[in-house]
Amino acid sequence: MRLLPVLAVCATLLSVPQAASAAAPPACLDRGAAVTYEESRIETPAPPGGTRVPYHLVDVGGFGPYVAALQRDLCRVSSAESARRLLEQHGTRLWQTAVARAQGRIRMGTIDRYDDRPLYWSRLMGTRDIRQWRPRFPLGEADRTALLRTYEYAARGVAHTSFSDGVRRVLVSGFDPYQLNGEIRRSNPSGASALQLDGLTYRDGDETVRVRSVVLPVTWSGFDAGIVEDAFGPHLSPGAREPADLIMTISQGNRGVMVVEQWAGAWRGGFPDNNNEGEAELIPPAPRWPQPSPTPEFIETTLPHQAMTGAGTGPWPTTLNPRICEWPAGTRPSGPVQCHGNGPSPGGQAQAGGGGNYLSNESMYRANRLRRELGATGVPGGHLHISALVYPSDPLVVIDDAFAADRAATVDQTVALVRAAGAAA
Repeated sequence: MRLLPVLAVCATLLSVPQAASAAAPPACLDRGAAVTYEESRIETPAPPGGTRVPYHLVDVGGFGPYVAALQRDLCRVSSAESARRLLEQHGTRLWQTAVARAQGRIRMGTIDRYDDRPLYWSRLMGTRDIRQWRPRFPLGEADRTALLRTYEYAARGVAHTSFSDGVRRVLVSGFDPYQLNGEIRRSNPSGASALQLDGLTYRDGDETVRVRSVVLPVTWSGFDAGIVEDAFGPHLSPGAREPADLIMTISQGNRGVMVVEQWAGAWRGGFPDNNNEGEAELIPPAPRWPQPSPTPEFIETTLPHQAMTGAGTGPWPTTLNPRICEWPAGTRPSGPVQCHGNGPSPGGQAQAGGGGNYLSNESMYRANRLRRELGATGVPGGHLHISALVYPSDPLVVIDDAFAADRAATVDQTVALVRAAGAAA
């Protein structure tokens, strides 16, 4: 992962004074230490007359004290093991608080409860602070990386996907905001949906359905490190204590439509991620988990798409997308790309699934590649693309009533579609 100094994103950052909410950090944090490109966006300056969006969203979401508490507690830690316990606790508290806030079980801040951005920026401030932390004891880079993973897995829900006994188990994932270079205000309705879905419990006839959710990073490096497999694998493994009955990856797609993708492809297109990184290549294997050899070019959904498209949810229509893009046999990556809705051709090599070849396609591919390799072929799995959001036309407005209502409608429909899939599983 490429690292850069915290204020080296662009020259304009150097000339903008810190906002009041970006107060001087505790002495144990070195703000000159390297951070990721994604973390450096925290210091995105305010537009003339506007506000510094990352700090503003943390403040109005009510998460400022959580950021400050992590900084304070890091300075008090005396060993790597106590740091691990501390970061697991802080990450868990952040995730559980964000879920409770989203579901209206607690009231925090002044913006609507469907907003996923306070969690995103708070968690990102946490990983930045862990990266810039200078503890009182020796801490190697491998140990720091392990601590970052502990915090992220807890703060993304990955460490908290347990189910109670006697329920039908549905496990879903959403995503962080992305494409923030062009629009720092971005939300991701799939991440907002994950917050609404975590812990959702409902009846289907005589059975109880329970949903757990996680939020995935929009980084190729995070996927390479195995976060998708680590999230879904424990519930797909032979003899799993809490085996999944349905898995679904969810992401933002095109405006005004909800799409069940029929196919995921084995190729990543290399479009820049949140760290401004990307390389066109075959989707790599995941560490710690068994992988098929050879890797399948395309994987077809086994979600109950007819139940989902026929559930009568709104406001957006729900469809099944059969489209793929492929290279003729033996011509990848320089041959002519053929896109169609007829399914994979004999010997065809994947260029894109129905949802493209970005991380949304890869989340479906990785989760279901693992599902098949672990022998969980009877577990329905696939991907749902949900409607994209439209942002306030005034660039100084971070959120308005129309934007909030649009996101809430999209998230509510997503929840309804997951419920329909869970009932049909």
